[in-house]
Amino acid sequence: MNTSSNAPHTAQHLALVRSTYEGRNAAENAQRLHDAVTSDIHWTEAAGFPYAGTYIGWDEIQRHVFARLASEWQNYRVTIEQYFAHQDQVVAIGTYSGIYLKTGLAFSARVAHLWTLRDGRISAFEQIVDSAMVWRAMK
Repeated sequence: MNTSSNAPHTAQHLALVRSTYEGRNAAENAQRLHDAVTSDIHWTEAAGFPYAGTYIGWDEIQRHVFARLASEWQNYRVTIEQYFAHQDQVVAIGTYSGIYLKTGLAFSARVAHLWTLRDGRISAFEQIVDSAMVWRAMK
């Protein structure tokens, strides 16, 4: 397939990924993400991150990542500053921030998310993050 025929798909992929970050609130973003993923999505939290691991399917992601973020942090958020898209992959670069409830300490950490799409849906996610900044807030 040539580059020009991939361009419309690349633009659609970028729009889909962006929509999971740019809702009115976290609940809307979570719903958009839920609606955008494949049933067998592979979600990888970075080695060294508090929630490190690869989770398969929405239920595992919800239980091991999002439920913990919601219960352990105040105002945990990701602010995306740049997107890059090529064929079936989208990269989002930004900053995580929040306050760890047990310590009351805030953090800010740079992050990159690599999204892979299959048949117009998100089939994989990989997190790359400065985990040291997160751990500092947690200790």
